[in-house]
Amino acid sequence: MPKLPDSTTKTSALFRNLFQTPNLKQFIENNEDAMQVPALHEYLTALCAEKSVKKEDVIRRACIERTYGHQLFNGTRNPSRDKVLQLAVGFGLNVDETQKLLQTAGKSILYPKLKRDAALIYCITHRFEMIETQSMLQELSLRMLGDG
Repeated sequence: MPKLPDSTTKTSALFRNLFQTPNLKQFIENNEDAMQVPALHEYLTALCAEKSVKKEDVIRRACIERTYGHQLFNGTRNPSRDKVLQLAVGFGLNVDETQKLLQTAGKSILYPKLKRDAALIYCITHRFEMIETQSMLQELSLRMLGDG
């Protein structure tokens, strides 16, 4: 069973070392383990194990169509940023965990200077479920998750 990547090497330490290194090739060789990003489907499987949840429950709570959700979990489909955010809600992730999930999926992280992202951060922080999240976005006249 895949495991979540070891995050013992802090990003700030990598930045500091990268800025100070005289040899990029050596830096990459020395930090190869810390620079590995798992495939999204492996990360999702590991999150299920870590959170002790079933993928079917995550898919249902994320309000993602069942077949499509299973394709995300087996790696045959690549999700949009909105679908990744729906998965975060389905898992009940906090903001830091959501940012990590977005990064693992190769999507931009939530940015509080954007109204929609600020609303999503609020919803995630307050553990809103999908229906509550969608209602909040609609109430604020912001695009709901999965709309276009």
